[in-house]
Amino acid sequence: MPQDIDESFVALPLRALADAALARARALGAEHADFRFERVRDAAWRLRDARLSSSSDTTDTGYAVRVVHGGAWGFASGVELTMDAAARVAGQAVAMAKLSAKVTAAAGSEEQGPRSASPEGRWWETGGRVELAAEPVHADRTWVSSYEINPFHVPDKDKIALLAEWSGRLLAAEGVSHADASLLAVQENKFYADTAGTTTTQQRVRLHPELTAVAVDPESGEFDSMRTLAPPVGRGWEYLTGTGWDWDAELAEIPSLLAEKMRAPGVQAGTYDLVIDPSNLWLTIHESIGHATELDRALGYEAAYAGTSFATFDKLGSLKYGSEVMHVTGDRTAEHGLATIGYDDEGVAGQSWDLVRDGTLVGYQLDRRIAKRCGFERSNGCAYADSPSHVPVQRMANVSLRPAAGGPSTRELIGAVERGLYLVGDRSWSIDQQRYNFQFTAQRAFRIENGQLAGQVRDFAYQATTTDFWGSMEAVGGPQTYVLGGAVNCGKAQPAQVAAVSHGCPSALFRGVTILNTAQEAGR
Repeated sequence: MPQDIDESFVALPLRALADAALARARALGAEHADFRFERVRDAAWRLRDARLSSSSDTTDTGYAVRVVHGGAWGFASGVELTMDAAARVAGQAVAMAKLSAKVTAAAGSEEQGPRSASPEGRWWETGGRVELAAEPVHADRTWVSSYEINPFHVPDKDKIALLAEWSGRLLAAEGVSHADASLLAVQENKFYADTAGTTTTQQRVRLHPELTAVAVDPESGEFDSMRTLAPPVGRGWEYLTGTGWDWDAELAEIPSLLAEKMRAPGVQAGTYDLVIDPSNLWLTIHESIGHATELDRALGYEAAYAGTSFATFDKLGSLKYGSEVMHVTGDRTAEHGLATIGYDDEGVAGQSWDLVRDGTLVGYQLDRRIAKRCGFERSNGCAYADSPSHVPVQRMANVSLRPAAGGPSTRELIGAVERGLYLVGDRSWSIDQQRYNFQFTAQRAFRIENGQLAGQVRDFAYQATTTDFWGSMEAVGGPQTYVLGGAVNCGKAQPAQVAAVSHGCPSALFRGVTILNTAQEAGR
């Protein structure tokens, strides 16, 4: 059932504040101005052994004005809900743009040269005026994410009771020494208006529930843990009551899987074929594709903090990213996706597009400035700010590996392996600043012998370069294996910002991947 925008948000003087700010920016000669009002509420509950250990409930409310004046950016934010204050913030943004223009000129910034993607041209590294790609006007639009029950309409005691009951199930099982439970709930409201005439009002809800069982061997002191595979989602409270995930089934199997893991032998290092479950593969997609195809990063704008990318702009259309079965999309429209929006923080409508097609790099994630600067007709809607006090930056869409129509089941992929591993659940990871050399572990690894699962192993990690890894992908599963995973804590930018993003993928088969024994590597 479609939900309405929270009445207490739309009752705020959103348009009056926007009108005052935009009128002042125009009067001061801004070439472009946008106004963004945000109210972001996030709440979290943590339980230790079925008892509440901490909780929080915070709301961040305010507005921001961003301008282009004299070919330079200006930005300012405020919290006072008066027309005079909004106009004053707009004036501060224009003053900041004027200062930025002076700094750029003093640094000897060159004008943008001919548009060439050749390494010699490297025109995108020069300075030049800030210009934005054209965007259709979207007047008086509203959008609400797909959910049934707003989690903030559910009493806290009911949330805590459910987490405690689930924790009790884990604690009652043989071999479980401790149980941790947590829930994060977020409601994000945004109002956007710009001098072109776009006005949008939006509401997004997301949840991240998580339970972890811990086993401790009292004799040896050895311990391990196992966590639920349920991903964070753009859903409401219904997610915890059976819509979109079978919590009863997962909680029932965790204790026995953890007990088996405690007894499992260490992996024998070597080369293996891998069948990787979506619960693990989503993170490899995030780190080796999602970040690598952010065009601001590929152009070097994030080098000082988040790093660069091996997938540089001169390789667009030619870089062999992976095998021919590799089809990856960027998507701001996927139902229940954490990065799904109606309109981004530059007034750009949500879209879906190809990043990698038939194994070749064919696209990037863009905002309006980068799109214009690099010769694209328009942005694909990847501007986002996590707070009214932060400027929008280019952020990740839902980046997903597409399944094969009529493709195999996970069981059929396992059946195609003589000697290998089946990896389930994300755990630790490491990747270099160019998103090229990496190492990932998993919560669970099952030996595959002659097409059959043959028990768990421990102390494993898979290691590769990005192109070698995706080049070794022989097959992807069908739609029945596809799961939308993701994270709520993707970091980027200075000052640092956090964004939530989903990554869908099917199970997939990789041939000849290096497996390390992490205990041996650590000298244990």
